[in-house]
Amino acid sequence: MAQTVKMTVNGKPVTASVDPRTLLVQLIRENLQLTGTHVGCDTAQCGACTVHMNGRAVKACSILAVQADGATITTIEGLAPDGTLHPMQQAFNECHALQCGFCTPGMVMSALQLLLDNPKPTEEQIRAGLDGNLCRCTGYHNIVRAIEQVAGRG
Repeated sequence: MAQTVKMTVNGKPVTASVDPRTLLVQLIRENLQLTGTHVGCDTAQCGACTVHMNGRAVKACSILAVQADGATITTIEGLAPDGTLHPMQQAFNECHALQCGFCTPGMVMSALQLLLDNPKPTEEQIRAGLDGNLCRCTGYHNIVRAIEQVAGRG
């Protein structure tokens, strides 16, 4: 039996009818067609599905859409609503902090949370803060540099 959920996604009110087993990442990608949030593992291991829910980074593959009822969600698309890249997105671009790009949306969303929690992290703190996000291409060096740039240390 479908359930109705209401939430704000990237500043816009959303109402959707979902199966109670629908994951938040499925709602975002399939119902709302916001495909910047990626599905990598479905087990909350890789971080590719990271979005912000009520101002905190969460892995959308580990949350049911019904659990997000009433929440405020920001996806990677919500960081650049007018087409101008968010400073973190710009830094990832300038520092070549991406290769295939699959992990990048989740990595950017996690990096923003990291800087909200610790505006001036050390390199070690950045690496620890990205522990829940996997990148199979870059080796993390340039990702760390991009975050340091936004933190004003790069």
